[in-house]
Amino acid sequence: MKKPVFNLTSGTVVRGKWNHHAYHIIQKLGEGACGVVYLCQKNGEKYALKVGTESSRLMLEVNMLKKFSKVQGVKLGPSFVDVDDWLPTEGSNYPFYVMEYINGQSFSEFLKGKKKEWVGIGAMQVLSDLEHLHNAGYVFGDLKTDNLLVADSKVQWIDVGGVTGIGRAIKEYTEFYDRGYWGYGSRRAEPSYDLFAVTMIMLETVYPQRFTAKKDPKMTLQDKLKQADLPSDYKRVISACWQGRYHSATEMKEALGHILMKRVQPTKPSVRKGIQTDSSEWGEMLGVSFISLSFYGISMWNLWL
Repeated sequence: MKKPVFNLTSGTVVRGKWNHHAYHIIQKLGEGACGVVYLCQKNGEKYALKVGTESSRLMLEVNMLKKFSKVQGVKLGPSFVDVDDWLPTEGSNYPFYVMEYINGQSFSEFLKGKKKEWVGIGAMQVLSDLEHLHNAGYVFGDLKTDNLLVADSKVQWIDVGGVTGIGRAIKEYTEFYDRGYWGYGSRRAEPSYDLFAVTMIMLETVYPQRFTAKKDPKMTLQDKLKQADLPSDYKRVISACWQGRYHSATEMKEALGHILMKRVQPTKPSVRKGIQTDSSEWGEMLGVSFISLSFYGISMWNLWL
């Protein structure tokens, strides 16, 4: 499908036909299969505005945003704000919607300067949110680093355009994260499709330029995993996922959790210089965002990298 082309410059005003709200464009944030996302401002507040050409496609995303505002008591993705039509010129009509703007770092930027164990911590956060999504009957589909930001010590989703009901065909995907491209399964929407994408996100922290399949896609991927600068325990989890050993996000998260448990040391913070700072941030990401430290019997101050 040909992507719509928009080039809204800073200062452009997008005014809704029906609700009459005016949004002042600041800059482009990114684009997806059916629209372009811009940072905008209204009454001093910043938002993310997505404009496209297909009302039906954008309305599907709007419905997902509304649905995921609170799934099983957990907020998934940005909050929905507004939906309307924009008529920039006579005879033109472009649907758009506005959502919460999440001001954070890209996953790769967040990991810079941190030890490799943080790859697993981030993956566990994504898997925790996937648990709720899968239990609600959906898969994320187009799960990739482009759709992830780290804000307030939490990995957050910023695009729900690829979310698909379990059992249906995946409607949007990116080859690098797609198990079908690598020969590891179909493009049927099921939890294991998302789990494969999580392993590719983990690999991408080592191969930021990504890579493409050679003559034998599976062999290409296996060779890249062998050469990857990741802890061997993480490699075993990734390989197990490719072999279909995990049927749910819970199972894969628990496998990573046991690996992190091995990093626990019965040492007080004062004994090792710098432990309190690393432990506090790690503990916050584990405890506040998605998992109870007591579940694993972990004391925040006993975590060190």
